[in-house]
This record gives sequence, structure tokens and C-alpha cells, in this order.
Amino acid sequence: MLSLLVVALISATLLPGGSEVWLARLWCLGEPVPMLWLVATAGNTLGSLVNVGLGRYARHFQDRRWFPASRQGLARAEHWYRRFGEWSLLLSWVPLIGDPLTVLAGVLRLPWWRAIVLITLAKGMRYGVVLYLANAWLLPLCQA
Repeated sequence: MLSLLVVALISATLLPGGSEVWLARLWCLGEPVPMLWLVATAGNTLGSLVNVGLGRYARHFQDRRWFPASRQGLARAEHWYRRFGEWSLLLSWVPLIGDPLTVLAGVLRLPWWRAIVLITLAKGMRYGVVLYLANAWLLPLCQA
């Protein structure tokens, strides 16, 4: 289970990774579904909170040449985030846009407790769906 926590955490940061395959593997090995859901959700939420933390300190470096976003790009992202609000964090599970959303929540100083609640809801629903699909589609493959 510790391996799932680590894989889920890393896959939620800006580093590449995917926890669904590891989750499905452990499911096939017969690990208890509630524990799989809890560990994957906790790991993925913690990884996203790392992104929020990075975002909180990103502004300190925005004038550096290596900073990944221009002032205009950052202003566009902030405008978009302010338009859709903190509820956009419910999309933090979506590949490609979820990680930047969590970083942006940090840049805009969303209170920690709100980030934790919204990200946990999003990640919990995601892993609930993944486990449901694993039960529906992977069962024959696991028994082979």
C-alpha cells in the first residue's frame, strides 16, 4: 500500500506518472477496495497540495528568465481562474489541466482548507470511478 501512496503522490505533482495502473494491479492482487481508494486518494491529494505549495512561492521567481510563464501568460491564467473560481479545482483530476490548476490555486493564495476539501473531493471521485471500472472490466483479466 505504501507503494500506491508514493505512486499516487508523484503522479499528482508536475512530474510525469500514472497511478491507475498500479491501483488496478493491487486491485487484481486482492487488496481491499476501501483501503485502495483511501490510500490512492490521500496520495494524489498530497501530491496536488505539493503543487499548491509550489504555486504559493512561484511569484517570488516570476522575474527570472527560467520562469515557465510570461507575465501575460500568468495574467491570462489568473483571469481564467478568477472567472471560473476555486470550483475549477474539482477538475484537478483531469490529465494535463489538473496539475496547472492546483499550481494556480497556490499562486492565487486559495486558503489551504478550501484547496484540501476541493482537491480531496475531486481525487476521491476519480479513484471511485477507477475502482468501479476495474471491477466492471478487469475482473476477467485478473482471474486469467
